[in-house]
Order: sequence, then C-alpha cells, then structure tokens
Amino acid sequence: MTHQYPALTAEQKKVLSDIAQQIVAPGKGILAADESVGSMAKRLNQIGVENTEENRRLYRQILFSADSRVKKCIGGVIFFHETLYQKADDGTPFVDLIKDKGIIVGIKVGKSPSPPSAFRNDPGIWQICPLGESSSQPRAESRPASLARLSPLQNGIVPIVEPEILPDGEHDLKRCQYVTEKVLAAVYKALSDHHIYLEGTLLKPNMVTPGHACPTKYSPEEIAMATVTALRRTLFPSAPAGITFLSGGQSEEEASLNLNAINNCPLPRPWALTFSYGRALQASALNTWRGQRENEELATEEFLKRAQVNGQAALGHYEASGDGSGAAGQSLYVANHAY
Repeated sequence: MTHQYPALTAEQKKVLSDIAQQIVAPGKGILAADESVGSMAKRLNQIGVENTEENRRLYRQILFSADSRVKKCIGGVIFFHETLYQKADDGTPFVDLIKDKGIIVGIKVGKSPSPPSAFRNDPGIWQICPLGESSSQPRAESRPASLARLSPLQNGIVPIVEPEILPDGEHDLKRCQYVTEKVLAAVYKALSDHHIYLEGTLLKPNMVTPGHACPTKYSPEEIAMATVTALRRTLFPSAPAGITFLSGGQSEEEASLNLNAINNCPLPRPWALTFSYGRALQASALNTWRGQRENEELATEEFLKRAQVNGQAALGHYEASGDGSGAAGQSLYVANHAY
C-alpha cells in the first residue's frame, strides 16, 4: 500500500506518546462528558429536567467544578462541541477549569477529520466519533478502515480509536469474545495499513461481557479473563499507550468491579487498562442533582466518589463497597444506544 500520510518526526512521536501516557497514568482514566444534545435529552428527561443549553451547562459544571482530588483519578476529559465554548457561573471557561488541574482536554468531533478551530494549536486528545458495532459479524467488518482514516496523528493530536460491540441481545460471553477479537484484529490491520503511529493512540473498546438479555450471569473474574484474552490475541504487543474501556451499559458498580478484576487478571497485561466512562461516572451525580441548585455540591461529591473508585479499580485496588443495592447498582443499559 502506498504511504498516504506524512512521516512523523521523533519529536512529534514523543509529544503524542507523552500526552497519551499522561491520560492513562497509573490510577487515571477518562471522563467521557461528550454526550450529544440528543443523548443529554435522555439523561435529563429521566430526572424531570428540561433539555436546554443552560441546563446542560449547569450539569457539566457539576462535573468540571470538582476540586483538586479529581486530578489523581482523571487524566482526560472529552468534551462535546457545545461544551467546549461554555463557561462556569464565574465566567471561567470549562476548558480552563479542566486544564488548570493538569488534566488533558479533548473533543468529540463527529465524522469530520478536522478538529474545531480552538484545538488546532492545542495538542490534546481527539475523540474519534464512536462507531458502535453490533454483535453481528457483517456489520462488525465494515468500519475498521474508517476508524483508521480518522486518526490524524500527523496533526499533533492523540486519537482514541473506539470500536464497540454493543450489549444488545442474548449472546453469551464466548460469542462476545469471538466478535470482539474479530473486530479488534480488523481495526489494527487497518491502522497498520494506514501507517498509524500506535504508541500515540489510545484504544477505547468494550469489555467482553454477555448480551444484556443473556440468561447466564458471569463473574467479574470471568469477564476479566475473556477481555484480557481478546486483547492479547489481537493487539500489537504493548503498542497502544493504553486501553480505556467503555462501560457499555453496565451499572456504576459493575463497571468498577469488572475493571478491578481486569487489573487483577493473572494473564500478562502490557498495557495500561483503565476507563473512559460516561454513564458509569455520572449516574449517581445526575440522580443527586435533579436540576436543583441546592444539590450541586452533593452531586459533585457523588461524581468524585465514582472517579476515585474507578481510579482504585484501574490499579486493581478496589474492594466492593456495597453500593450494588443503591443508585450505583442500577443498570445503565439503553437498547440500541446511539451517541
């Protein structure tokens, strides 16, 4: 195949690798606050809050105003385009609230390979549009080249490659592992064909979990073994800077317990294995806030709690908190989920 992209200099490679590694430093993961206007409508409707730009701003402010404790467990935050230009009540841009804590700021840019103008001279993370894949093999084979072409390393931006097997259906753990392996193998073949500098990328896949309607229940240890096995069979050894898992409709507590088990899996794991969670970091905070100003501080504390829990899970140090019966234990599955 003809080389289609400019070669990166050693200096460019180091910048990209350093940014990616900063995001997934030990005990750190990603807050995916990149829900579209439509996705936010679903979240806000659940708590009886009108889906206006101001209410979306107020909700994002709850997450972004977390104090310095957050920088120990969050390495990057992915913004939605609207959020990129919003400000806190005191006039501080949300971007500055995050960057001032030493956290990398990123943006979901949809299907366009060009980042917003505000990012073109500001290296950070670049969230490639989520290309959700079902567990049916024909669909799973159609997208890897698109993921590869949307990886703009030569522009000085770290892309997050996001192939996802959706949890819709009755498929068991073995079936999900099989399809995950096929998809990841195809994605990395495409990335190789497009000469992508893998050390400057992050992978954001699903964990290997059964379908939401599967009658068989699997332990975190079984999920961990299937997930790590799939990664070991398909990834270029140690190449990506890190793997930041989607929560895929798991409850907050399930997502934490499974991540913890993955980081205690007895198989060799040459990558940082951490999180890029949206719902699994925000559900309890959203339920606490409910659109009320007087609940904002409590909601921020709920977000911090989940961030700290997942920071521990990324190190393999989390122990079940008993939250399985409360808000953190509620399923976050949404059928035919679209971003």
